[in-house]
Amino acid sequence: MTGAGSRALLLDPPPLEPSPATRLPLEWHRARADELRAAAAERGARAVLLTDPWNIVHFTGLWAATTERPLYALLEADGAPFWFYPRLDRDLVRSWWYGGGAEYFDYPHVDGQHPNEGTAARGPAVDLWEKALRLCVSRGYGAGSLLVDRPAGGSLGPLGPLGSIGDVCLRSRMVKTPEELALARRAYAYFDDVHVFCRDTLLDGFHDGMTDFELRSAMIDMATRRIVPDLGLDGGPHRGVGVSIDLGWVRAGRVTGYPHPNQFRYSEITRGGTLQASGVIRVGGYGGECYRPFMLAPRTAHMERLWTVARDSCLLQQDAMRAGVTCGEVAEKIHRFQIDAGVREYVYHRPAHGQGPEGHQPPWLALGDDTVLEPGMCLSVEPGLYDPRAGFSVNFSDMFVVQESGPALQLSRVPWTTEWCWLDF
Repeated sequence: MTGAGSRALLLDPPPLEPSPATRLPLEWHRARADELRAAAAERGARAVLLTDPWNIVHFTGLWAATTERPLYALLEADGAPFWFYPRLDRDLVRSWWYGGGAEYFDYPHVDGQHPNEGTAARGPAVDLWEKALRLCVSRGYGAGSLLVDRPAGGSLGPLGPLGSIGDVCLRSRMVKTPEELALARRAYAYFDDVHVFCRDTLLDGFHDGMTDFELRSAMIDMATRRIVPDLGLDGGPHRGVGVSIDLGWVRAGRVTGYPHPNQFRYSEITRGGTLQASGVIRVGGYGGECYRPFMLAPRTAHMERLWTVARDSCLLQQDAMRAGVTCGEVAEKIHRFQIDAGVREYVYHRPAHGQGPEGHQPPWLALGDDTVLEPGMCLSVEPGLYDPRAGFSVNFSDMFVVQESGPALQLSRVPWTTEWCWLDF
């Protein structure tokens, strides 16, 4: 067998054109901010303070590397956000959607001390959360007119208890718009190429002593050389945001038997073994996981059995993920299928999680999640089975998108077949 026919085995493209863009435009984020402002007004508030990095990305479009340094955005009745930010983010904040702001030097910050302005005296650290809230007070907002994206309850500094609008923020991020889905499809189109390359390399370039590190490095190199020029990344600010090429989970042998291995991943790819081709690709923050587990001949009956049950669980998930059904109902159906198939001891986790720019996000395809599936919700595909004693696992993943009617839409074109995954050298 050779890899010459790998591309010909890809599934038909989904009815969703890849986005020509590399990120969502500012106009898209302004529209989301206006929706959030309207929701806040319905609750009697005149402003929203965004503190969660992913809410800031979603509602303002500013991507910034967040650490322990607070970065907040105040959405007022109209106009650009008012920012509370550390100096190291100044150039990115001010060159984006900027309606004014308050800059502090660094964390921990001493009031009035800005070495860049010639002041550098030691002193007590300022409570930056309280400082940000006092700025909100100075702009005319109190507990009744300001909502935050944090959970409600408790005393939050000088304003006392603040109301939360976190539920609106989360739902907006969970239900994807056509523009978000088109960016995700672009990421998965790259993934299609990466998986073709992986399979071709295994079939045409396999040699004794080949390691998962060698294959992983070749896949990363191929993906980077394919994606970076295509996106036209030139190092300019606000370009290439949310782009990730993370194929570090490609692994072979015994380490594949663990869902989240803590072992260093460097193993020989052996005949009769397994290879987990795993990774994450995103464009403009959108995309997600695409995994396929390879079973290398000679395979045992046990390997083939677990692979088949896991694969059938994925196809069951696609059919069950329909609008109006709860996540818990889908999870129950999958877990009952696994139990009835006699593989319960190999079940280690829920079947799937929601996917967004931050990676894992609600809803969860889990027994305890009663979220009703809505069109535009995106979930991973991971009803995996693990046998660490035998030294292997079977874990697929992809992105399934809930549709207006019918089963979920698969965003990759990578097959689920034995022809694709059961390899003979």
